[in-house]
Amino acid sequence: RKHPLEIPPPSEKDWLKDDEEDFFLQEADRKRDALPQPFRMINKLVMLVFENAMEIIERREMLREAQKLKVQPTKCSPTAEFQVTGRANCLTVSGKYIFVGLSVGLAAFKVSDCKEISAWDAVKTEICAIRASDLGNERHVLLAVDEMGLVWLFCFHRESFLLIKILNEAEDVSKRSACVEVVLSPGGDHAGVLLQGNTKAWLEIYRLPKDSWLKEMEKSPGAAAGLACRERRTQHCPQADILLLQESPVSASKADAKLSLPVLLLKVKPPKPVTGSTFKSPLDALKKVDDGSMLGLGYNHLIKDSQWEQQEAIFRSTYQEYLEVEGERESKEEIPRHATFHFLMPSWILQVGPEVKVQPDVPAGISVHWDGSHNLCLYLLNRPPKEKVDSDPKPDVVWPCAAPIACSAVSSCSRYLALACEDATITVWDKHLGYPLSVTAILEERLIRSIHFL
Repeated sequence: RKHPLEIPPPSEKDWLKDDEEDFFLQEADRKRDALPQPFRMINKLVMLVFENAMEIIERREMLREAQKLKVQPTKCSPTAEFQVTGRANCLTVSGKYIFVGLSVGLAAFKVSDCKEISAWDAVKTEICAIRASDLGNERHVLLAVDEMGLVWLFCFHRESFLLIKILNEAEDVSKRSACVEVVLSPGGDHAGVLLQGNTKAWLEIYRLPKDSWLKEMEKSPGAAAGLACRERRTQHCPQADILLLQESPVSASKADAKLSLPVLLLKVKPPKPVTGSTFKSPLDALKKVDDGSMLGLGYNHLIKDSQWEQQEAIFRSTYQEYLEVEGERESKEEIPRHATFHFLMPSWILQVGPEVKVQPDVPAGISVHWDGSHNLCLYLLNRPPKEKVDSDPKPDVVWPCAAPIACSAVSSCSRYLALACEDATITVWDKHLGYPLSVTAILEERLIRSIHFL
């Protein structure tokens, strides 16, 4: 050949006849692998499922990476365990002891080695709640509530349970009241018990003579040791424990004559519903007011029953479409049966007279608010000697709120008091100075169930 071989220029007759203009970007064998219908549709569905799965995997990976960047809480494994008789329902710590409420009584363990040192099961009653406070000198006061609602007052001394009294014991079972809540004051000077009967509820505040208990037990240590329902368990002779229970099953009931009994200071009843006035003139209403130096509970007013009924009729006719006919309850006629109360240290809010000696570490009063009530009532614990305990005492200070109080809390230093109302408003008070520190409104349609200081 005279001339070398050359690539011929493209001509129009060699162009592709198909519409696939990007055919040259595909693989050489791609045209052969094209699937016919319905396999192409199945292929698209499979690819769609695969892409969705990959999106989910990527999203989870992002969440996993974000979780790793957060501060992880420390996982604590149990360092020790202790064996109990029966079922453990509740426990509390006081000093170097752990007190456990069991299905058959009480048990005390040491914090250092978790070994059982004493137990009380003379009555074989189930303990559902327990409160304890360290009195010093290896003494502890305990309040235990059993399954029947009875409140058992114990003094734990020399590794033995000493039963002092059953606070709400009644000879007639039909008249027995059940305990709803029990609170011990810091230091164990006072105890509060909220009781419920068949149709009413009330709050009882006791003074605990802890100093007298120490003197009485020091004078007769042998008698105090004999008041224990059951001595320390021994691993060598378990039959001796069974024999002791059979010989003196309720030996601790004799402790009432040995140790001083708690003194009932207050019996606070729920406020009565505000009804129509019976006063004929404003002068009659003013005569019922003591000195007018504080706000009251709203009983001394001049609004008649007819005015209440007229206001109720106007309200119902105006908002009839919003009122539910079924299940509507007359809350105004109901007396509340549950209360929240706290022990308060001396402060500017509770003004105590100069004749009363005030100790900074001993509670000077209590704060009480009943369910559905707008008022926070404060009572002094040092009542006049002429006043009867069973009488319904008037609150020394009343704090009215704009909405019913839902819950409350007192700080560990006993200086700050927090009130949460049903309108989702939280107010923090400085009790020492006597004014609010902050008022915070939570988002609407929120109901605050509990509040705590951290």
